[in-house]
Amino acid sequence: MTTTEPTTAETTTATSRIALVTGGNRGLGRSEVLALAAAGNDIVLTYRSGEDQAAQVADAVRALGRRAAVLQLDTTATGTFEQFATDLTAVLREQWQRNTLDILVNNAGFAAPTPLGGITVDTVNSLVAVHFTGVVMLTQTLVPLLADGGRIINTSTGLARFVGDFGLSVYASIKGAVEVWTRYLAQELGARRITVNAVAPGATATDFGGGSLRDDEQVRSGLATVIAMGHVGLPDDIGAAVAAIASENMSWVTGQRIEASGGMRL
Repeated sequence: MTTTEPTTAETTTATSRIALVTGGNRGLGRSEVLALAAAGNDIVLTYRSGEDQAAQVADAVRALGRRAAVLQLDTTATGTFEQFATDLTAVLREQWQRNTLDILVNNAGFAAPTPLGGITVDTVNSLVAVHFTGVVMLTQTLVPLLADGGRIINTSTGLARFVGDFGLSVYASIKGAVEVWTRYLAQELGARRITVNAVAPGATATDFGGGSLRDDEQVRSGLATVIAMGHVGLPDDIGAAVAAIASENMSWVTGQRIEASGGMRL
C-alpha cells in the first residue's frame, strides 16, 4: 500500500469528496483519476500491476492539490475483496478521518479477441471475471462504504450499441450485461440517493486491445469517417465525461447508459 500526502494543508479539507477508481494507473483510468482530481475530488486509485505507474499518477494528483492513496487490487480475485475493504477503510480513516467514500468508478478491464470459431472457454471466463463478476462483487463489498448521495460509475462500451470488430463480440456482450445490472443497482440504491450510471466509451486512443486506435493511422482515419465529431476520442475525453457524471450536479441522473463516443455510428 502506498499513499501520498497533499502539498499543503490549504489544498484539501476533511469535507473533500473521495473517489475510488479501479485500474487508475494507466489508460482511461489514469485520465479519469486526473479529471476527477482537477474537479476537486481526492483520489484512491488501484492497480493490479504497474505500481510505479500508479505512484506517478498519485504524484500527478498531488500536483493538482488533492490527496491520493494507492492500493493494489486484482479485480478477478473476489476472495480478496473483504480484505481490500478493510485496507480501504484504514486508509480513509488515516488520511481523511472518514469511514466512507463518495464515488466508485469501476474502470479496470482488458480486451481479448473472441472471433467465431476461435472462442475458448478460458477467454470467456477471463472476460466475465474482470468485466462482470469482479464489478458486481467488488461493488457489493464496497456499497456499505459509499456515502449516501454518492456516485457509482460502471464502464461499458460503444460496442454494446453498435456492432464493430466481430472479434470483440464477447467483450461487448458482457458490457451489455453491465448496463442491465447498472439499471437494477440504480433502482436498489435510489433510496440512499446514490446514482448508478454506465459510461460507454467509443473508439478511444489508448493501448487497449493492442493500441491500434492510438498508433495505427489507417485504423484511426477509417474510424474517423463514422464518428460525427470527425476523429477518434482521447483518454481525456472519457476522463472529462466521468468527472461530469460524478459531479454533484448529476444527482438527478441515474440508471443511464451515457455514451462518450463523439457520435460514433449514429
